[in-house]
This record gives sequence, structure tokens and C-alpha cells, in this order.
Amino acid sequence: MKDLKELYEVGLKFHGHKCPAMPMGLRAGLAAMKTLGVERAQDKELFVVSETGKGHAAGCFLDGVMTATGCTYGKSNIEKRYFNKMAFTLIDQKTGRAVRVSLKPDFFEKALASPFVQKRKAGVPPQDIEPEITDPLVERIVHLDENAFLDVGPIHQVQIEKGKGSFAAKRCEGCGELTFTNKLRVTEDGKLVCMPCSGYKS
Repeated sequence: MKDLKELYEVGLKFHGHKCPAMPMGLRAGLAAMKTLGVERAQDKELFVVSETGKGHAAGCFLDGVMTATGCTYGKSNIEKRYFNKMAFTLIDQKTGRAVRVSLKPDFFEKALASPFVQKRKAGVPPQDIEPEITDPLVERIVHLDENAFLDVGPIHQVQIEKGKGSFAAKRCEGCGELTFTNKLRVTEDGKLVCMPCSGYKS
């Protein structure tokens, strides 16, 4: 509970507003780590494949998952599939062991009928919703037995793609900005240029 409380405070500052979905993701991330028997990623020890999307509460859920697991876009150990589900798979990069965690459908349906979500539907920003609505919902999530709202799947094996990060960089011969060489492209006249200058998308 001490670790959960500390991580919740970190997640709250990182996420920017108090809502029920962020601690749902936090609890889900911790449940996945417990199932795999792993610690929070300091570098790229873990990888998250998220099934969340954008424009709805799944983004808040994912911020909680990132806070718990240490899998972030900055470290490139997270991938979003845009399935618009409150679900993700956590992978141990050392062993290939993985587990999928999702919100129980019944629980999620009830959560979507909450006064908090009704306010959001009406266009009220989350930070402007009354504490008497938000606080009890958040407290419930923080203290709820994980089996009451999470489906934790079986541990399974996945194929790990191993590669090294690039530290070599050169100036783009178009805009002059320093660019890592694995994303430089050669133009028809033989210049090394960055992606925007090249017109390529990948």
C-alpha cells in the first residue's frame, strides 16, 4: 500500500488531474508486474503493448499504466495499438514472459455510468468536477480488491525483438538539424537529409 500511495502521488502530478481512470491503470500495471514477478522498469526491462486509444478515458488509464510500470514513450518501451480498450500486455524483455490485463466488462460498464463520467459527457473538464464526486470514486479504486475489477490473463511467451539504440548523428544537409543516422535518407542528388526534408514517412 505504501508503494501504491507513493506511485499514486507521482501519477497524479504526471497526469495533471484527479480522475478514477488513472488509478485504475496504476492498479492494473502493478497487478501485471506482480503476476510476472518484475520490478518497475528503469530502462527497457519491460515493454507495454497498449490497446487504448485517444479521446476517452483510456488515455487516463494509460498514464496510470506508465506510472506503475516505468514504460514510457521517452524510453520507447511502449506501443499503442488504438483498439480503444482498457487493456494492455506487459512483457518482460529479458525472458519474453507476458501477461494481458484488462478491466472487467461489468465493472467498466458501471464506471461509465458514474456521476463523474456524466459530468465529463456534459463537457465539464475533469479538474472542475466537484471533489465530492471525484474523491470517493478514486478512493474506491485505490482500495478495491484487484480481482473485483481486473481480468489478469495467463502468463504466455512472446518473441522479443532485440536491437541497440543509435548514438551516431549527423547534420541534415537540408535543414541543418542534427539527426540520428538511422533515420537519415539519401536524396536523388546524394544528400543525407532528415525525414521531413526527404518527404519520406518512414
